[in-house]
Amino acid sequence: MSDQYSVLGKTPGIEELKSLSSENTHLTINKLSAGYGKMEILHDFDLTVGKAQSLCLIGPNGAGKSTILHSIYGFTNIFSGKIEMDGKEITKLTPAEKLKTVGIAYILQDNSVFPDMTVEENLLMGGYIKDKDEESYQEAEKIFDKYESLRNRRTQPAKVLSGGERRLLEISRALVMKPSILLVDEPSIGLEPKYIEMVFEILRDLQQNEKKTIILVEQNAKKGLEFSDIGYVLVSGQTAIAGKGNDLLNNPDVGRLFLGG
Repeated sequence: MSDQYSVLGKTPGIEELKSLSSENTHLTINKLSAGYGKMEILHDFDLTVGKAQSLCLIGPNGAGKSTILHSIYGFTNIFSGKIEMDGKEITKLTPAEKLKTVGIAYILQDNSVFPDMTVEENLLMGGYIKDKDEESYQEAEKIFDKYESLRNRRTQPAKVLSGGERRLLEISRALVMKPSILLVDEPSIGLEPKYIEMVFEILRDLQQNEKKTIILVEQNAKKGLEFSDIGYVLVSGQTAIAGKGNDLLNNPDVGRLFLGG
């Protein structure tokens, strides 16, 4: 850990992490070392989050935040350790299996809508690995019932959407598979402030009313911690500090390093 971040202290133990999670544990990561090719980015990383909780990962660039999401979803080389969901090991499942059989959806940080396809076609792409097309149509209709801005543009190409509406479409497309865990990479990136508020309101609704478990990476640390039940501060592939979101917001060291305080 660099001198700049040494003030944050030693890596919290698994019992401390469990104390932040609800008793209804949904996802755990135990002693995970992972990376890309032969390069190890995460080192003995632990995580635990309960059903319908939200957990935000913050930290400097290169700390390994997105690598955690990639590892949960199956995009990295895992050298050691394991990932469990509802007590079942899922470490080696492919991304398609994670989405289809255990209900983990990954929402990319970059603009991933298909601009020349209609809003409805984009939504239906979210269910491309479903065996039954009618289920995808049913889920899409539920989304149109819920979000008027998408319903009003369902037959228009996605390129007509605003930045905030595109992010809504990206989130909604992931919902077509009816996941129980959402991995959200930089939900506020590139958005105007009014759309950032909208996106976090959508995520809050999914957590509170649809009981989704949400693990997100967010460069806007203040926004991410305000939203989340739990926060982990990552430095050099390890958790330097973990706490309730509100507690980290009020932690002077976290504030000085990551919140501009």
